[in-house]
Amino acid sequence: MQSITLLSFFVVVVVSAGNGVPPMKQRLPKMSLMTLEEYRGRITNGDLAQPGQFPYQVGLSLMFGNQGFWCGGILISNRWILTAAHCTDGADGVTIYLGAIDISNDNEKGQQRIYSSKRYIIVHEEWDSELIRNDISLIKMPVVIEFNDRIQPAVLPKKDGQYSSYEGALVWASGWGRDSDEASSISQLLRYIEVPVIDQNICNSSYSGYITDKMICINTEGNKSTCNGDSGGPLVLKQNGENIVIGATSFGIIYGCEVGWPAVFTRITAYLDWIEEKSGVVNN
Repeated sequence: MQSITLLSFFVVVVVSAGNGVPPMKQRLPKMSLMTLEEYRGRITNGDLAQPGQFPYQVGLSLMFGNQGFWCGGILISNRWILTAAHCTDGADGVTIYLGAIDISNDNEKGQQRIYSSKRYIIVHEEWDSELIRNDISLIKMPVVIEFNDRIQPAVLPKKDGQYSSYEGALVWASGWGRDSDEASSISQLLRYIEVPVIDQNICNSSYSGYITDKMICINTEGNKSTCNGDSGGPLVLKQNGENIVIGATSFGIIYGCEVGWPAVFTRITAYLDWIEEKSGVVNN
């Protein structure tokens, strides 16, 4: 089995699980303040997002004791956020960034920050941290938020039992994850890539049979990939004017984000019943 890495921002200390899968995290570093022009030269795997371009994108600053960790999330209603179980499992609380591009700027126009305690976090009951199965969770915000041009929910796939594999579809992934394998910290500015979904069998062969039908994979050729710090963030199909969330960032190969290995997401269509049961959010 290939060694894989979870895509939350991770620790340099590797703790190997019993099956050889190394779940890893790292403390959230202090941001270095740079101007937009200074930062442009560092974007190697994607493009800088514009204000309002990804209004469903959420940033999550999670606390575990006195340690902070960074993940992404997906706004799916005026109270609920979808993210990865490996981001939230055991968290004491989370500060939610809405409408943000520059997460180092708390005075950024349109940016809102809301704190949710652990009682508002719902981790999938069958989350398996060793096999990275059912890597999905929900966060309820303590207040109803108002939508605007920078804060809008993504749409869940229609719950009709007839779900596409999305193979070959061009999809959008976004987040504040590392901008290269050499980067030592997450990105200050939101970035995105547009890449195709790949055949499930091809992805499965890359991970030696590790991939299940509850996962979805993207092509990362050309050094375009999700990376550490992007966990829980959105994989979106833009169709008929809608942002349909089809995946939540889960894991990648331990050898790096720029090696051309498929990046793996939790397949949202496999969890529509669970999402409806826990949050009431559904697209009939």
